[in-house]
Amino acid sequence: MCIRDSILNHELFCFYEYDLNNPEQMELLRQKVSAEKEQFEKLVYINCAAVVHTEHFYHVNRTFETNVLGMKAFLEQATALGADIFINCSTSEVYSMNSWGENGVSESDYLTMANAEHSQRTSYAAGKLLTEFFMKEAVMERRIKGCSIRFANVYSKNELYPKHIIPHIIRQLKENGSVELLENSRVNRRTFLHNEDSCAAVIALIRSEEALDGSVYNVATDEEISIIDLVKLCADKAGIPDPKITFRGYRESDPERRVLNTEKIRARTGWKPSITLEHGIEMCLEEMSD
Repeated sequence: MCIRDSILNHELFCFYEYDLNNPEQMELLRQKVSAEKEQFEKLVYINCAAVVHTEHFYHVNRTFETNVLGMKAFLEQATALGADIFINCSTSEVYSMNSWGENGVSESDYLTMANAEHSQRTSYAAGKLLTEFFMKEAVMERRIKGCSIRFANVYSKNELYPKHIIPHIIRQLKENGSVELLENSRVNRRTFLHNEDSCAAVIALIRSEEALDGSVYNVATDEEISIIDLVKLCADKAGIPDPKITFRGYRESDPERRVLNTEKIRARTGWKPSITLEHGIEMCLEEMSD
């Protein structure tokens, strides 16, 4: 049985489909946690309230309500309940146009972000950056232990949004034998992190008390690949030779590269990615063939 199934089938696992922006539902969650927390050794809040689908990036109100107000309220609930740890999932989008360097962009590098004159998309990054300040302040005031994580492009074999780049490529290859990409994809390069590795990073931080000092951590792989070569890799794994690639549309303020330096989390927790991009693509193809 895989890790996901072992968790989902565990007798103590409960899932509540609540809206983070709904005060009544968040109050119900608070009551449930308050009633049951004494039965457990540790209370951990993990805030993954990111409107991660790229088509939401350009809608300021959506991202502000969920990523800023929602995160702040969730953090306040955690501290009020005396939670032990709060993990704030931020985003590598905060690096905006300064998203690579000789050794990858690091957490302490100064940011060079686009602005409202250039792209509405940056509002998403600015909001997530603000959550890192909320996290840092809560730790400095000794209200809770925790940290923020800036993830690279995360994917999994169970993608919720078919428009995300890897499921988009695989679905189009399987349905049409060809792929349509944005014009940006002619030059763009990225690193991709499998969701099992992103979850492993969260667990590693939870288990490393000294790392929960309000810091920010990059979580990514070192496997940089062009989007064109990503299509070719997916096609090769799917047994489709020489896939046709067409280009249509353009995305504003989309950095050509995004390469994250992960020395900090590796040194402080021992975490490192375990699933190669090649193996991750194979996992996606296997799941989608079922």
